[in-house]
Amino acid sequence: MDAELRMIEGKPVLRFERTLRHSPEKVWRVVTDPAEMKHWFPAEVEIDGRRMRFTFPDEAPVDSDGGEGELLESDPPKVFAFRWLTDVLRFEILPREAGCLLVFTAVVTNRLSVGRDAPGWATCLDALVAHADGTEFEPPAEWLSRIEHYVRHFGLDEGTDEPQGVRFERDLVWTPLDEVWKLLTEDTENGVPVRSAHPGITPGEVTRSEAPRLLEYEWLQDGEPKGKVRWEFEHVPLQGTTVTLVQENAHGPAVLAAWHVHLELFFAATQGEIRCPWPVDREEELARRYAGR
Repeated sequence: MDAELRMIEGKPVLRFERTLRHSPEKVWRVVTDPAEMKHWFPAEVEIDGRRMRFTFPDEAPVDSDGGEGELLESDPPKVFAFRWLTDVLRFEILPREAGCLLVFTAVVTNRLSVGRDAPGWATCLDALVAHADGTEFEPPAEWLSRIEHYVRHFGLDEGTDEPQGVRFERDLVWTPLDEVWKLLTEDTENGVPVRSAHPGITPGEVTRSEAPRLLEYEWLQDGEPKGKVRWEFEHVPLQGTTVTLVQENAHGPAVLAAWHVHLELFFAATQGEIRCPWPVDREEELARRYAGR
């Protein structure tokens, strides 16, 4: 792992290190000059005094308007820090005998987004090093496994067993709400979308359906309604899409494990990868983990 996740004053902070064989002065230019940043930073940057403006390239999966920011600290060639929307990014350049050490931290607003932020910033930093070295950089062709790696490593996929039932919150990256809703509801059986229930649950009747943000249905035990399953989606511009899933009146490691697997499969589907059959071994592994938690 080349990223650390820490909680500082209640906020998630990603931390990376990169060793460069260049002087702090050269690395400072690569880090701070907008003409140099365009080779590695995910958005084009304009700096006007303390005001900063960000624009995404046309091929980016989000609107071209990357929002505004503010220059917070500029101490050449040591520290460069700025706010981008609600995140705070800090670059510290430490001299070393054979070059320098670049320490990058990102204080993020949404803990759920760390799973995609980590591989994104890791790729940006690799591109930064390649640009400083004068070599070509080939970005990763596949992102799903990289995101899943960090999501699992940082525990961003774990559900909670609360008094009202089990609950999960997951980041769905940039997938638009209409696409998420279509994926969830495209195959319906007896009124309940097939993809909204895992194999261990018996669905009842749909009680609420408010496309593309809310789906709720009863779940049955011995043929009688026991509680409700609720899928809620939210999309925040420039921050992405999230899902919150709750099964009322359901508890225990087996329930958590089943929904955990189901959401892993659902997330992969939102990224264009349909996986089957149901991974029984993964469900058993997760049930043991939740039981020991």
